[in-house]
Amino acid sequence: MASAPAAPEPYAALAELWADRRPEPEEILEEDGSLSAVAAQAYFLFLDGDMDDAVMSLGSVSGVRPDVAWGDAPWFGDARFLGAVSAGAMAEACLRTLDHGHVPDGGEARARFAPWFRAIDVVSERDPVPESLAAMSRLPRACGRYELALALCDRADAVDRVMWTAVARAATWRVKGDLDQAAGAFEDALRIEPGNWSLHLDLADVRAEQGDFAAAASLVAQGLEHEPREVTLRAASAAYRTRLAGSSGDLKTLIALAPELANTAYRNLLIDYACAGPKLSRRLAAKARRIRDN
Repeated sequence: MASAPAAPEPYAALAELWADRRPEPEEILEEDGSLSAVAAQAYFLFLDGDMDDAVMSLGSVSGVRPDVAWGDAPWFGDARFLGAVSAGAMAEACLRTLDHGHVPDGGEARARFAPWFRAIDVVSERDPVPESLAAMSRLPRACGRYELALALCDRADAVDRVMWTAVARAATWRVKGDLDQAAGAFEDALRIEPGNWSLHLDLADVRAEQGDFAAAASLVAQGLEHEPREVTLRAASAAYRTRLAGSSGDLKTLIALAPELANTAYRNLLIDYACAGPKLSRRLAAKARRIRDN
């Protein structure tokens, strides 16, 4: 199945096993544990009418081996499947395809995941649950299908405007490099959930990327009003204030908080921002850069 997911012969053989139940095919496949066995189990779930578990199983397989066009399986485009699978299950399956971070941008990825894009389009039209559509949009965004990702957000907004849709739209615009549109979408998200500290940080980071560190520092300060102990907010506040005023005290705070930041790429970005501040102590800046480099 892995070598030719679209070939009908394996599915015909599996259908015969499923019909005969001699021996129990599910038990055999559970003992196997290979990716092809999981893909076969997904087909059995489809035959059993369990479309939600079928698509989530296929999503898991695709996350481990996105270089295989698992979505070419004949049942995946079947009208029975597309007419019954729920938006929530399709959204979860899309997230599972990204679990291991292997999905690349580019023409090959878009071709391999084309059946997924068609399924997303059909299911989102039939069952437009805003939160689910926002989650679905992550897969086309990861593959560079930005127009589909944004269309899903528009489709979701036509039902109800929720925070997750605004965040999904912002993330897509940000990946596309349109920071003004990204900032506007994060502002929409904040209007929906003004007490969400994470949204204040997201918008602050976009403003910093635009070079507006005064706005970034102000937004982080607003986030700290809602979650004063959040280490990421505190570190961002120290970094953006250092960039603005060259405060040694703020840089010392960032240095102290840096080991607590789990996301090293974000930690290093904050250090780079801070070390570009005016009139900084060379000794402190060098100490911060050593953290970034190690």
